Amino acid sequence: MASTPAEDTSKPIEIEAAPAQIAPSPAEPAAPPALDLGEYKVWNPPGGSAGTPASLAALPDSYFEPTAEELKSAFSSQSRLVDKLSNAPLKTEAIRQREAKEKLARWPETRIRVKFPNQLQVEKSFPSKDTIKSVYAFVRNCLTDEAKPNKFILFEAPRRELKVSDPAVKTQSLAALGLAPSSVLHLTFVDESLNGSTTIPPLLPEILAKGEDLPPPLTFEPAASTDAKGKGRALGGGSSSSSGDSKLPKWLKLGKK
Repeated sequence: MASTPAEDTSKPIEIEAAPAQIAPSPAEPAAPPALDLGEYKVWNPPGGSAGTPASLAALPDSYFEPTAEELKSAFSSQSRLVDKLSNAPLKTEAIRQREAKEKLARWPETRIRVKFPNQLQVEKSFPSKDTIKSVYAFVRNCLTDEAKPNKFILFEAPRRELKVSDPAVKTQSLAALGLAPSSVLHLTFVDESLNGSTTIPPLLPEILAKGEDLPPPLTFEPAASTDAKGKGRALGGGSSSSSGDSKLPKWLKLGKK
């Protein structure tokens, strides 16, 4: 009986390879969330937009005249300084605390305009109980990432510096600092190259794009009153026409011989 040939087992056994798995690509880093700056306004510098420097040579003479708000702020600052030097030593701690509470109750919010060297202004309202640190934090968050490390100082005209490092300032509320209900604070960078009058501030693009033109200032033109004969009369009550010595005051007549 013929023997059956043995099965050749020397052949390699083919094993079906599993489908290759594609390694997942590393996820792209998510963009940082947009910083919420709250409600604020941006006012363009006179004669130019927020992103375009205004030429000082092309500005009218009225540009260099202080606005009513700036004059009011400067006068208030000087009045507070005089009051602080003359009356503050006479006030007890209880009186100062009571006055601070009255200011907070009367003006719960303080409107601050931060004016950059090129006259662009960023405006925001803060709780009057906040400290000046809140204003610094807001301004720093408005700067670009490259400009954030730059130090700056906020001051009130003519030169009342409000530094966070000042012990007499950092613990005081905005109301206690006399900034309520509204104030204009000027900003100056420690790096002088950023303080040019035609230098665009290093603000975020979305902030520069939000710039608006300032509304025109109110003008007050007193109208001259007229008497029954239709002649112009000055506001002080004197006639527009001179009538000789009969209209002079008595003290001036005595000295006029």
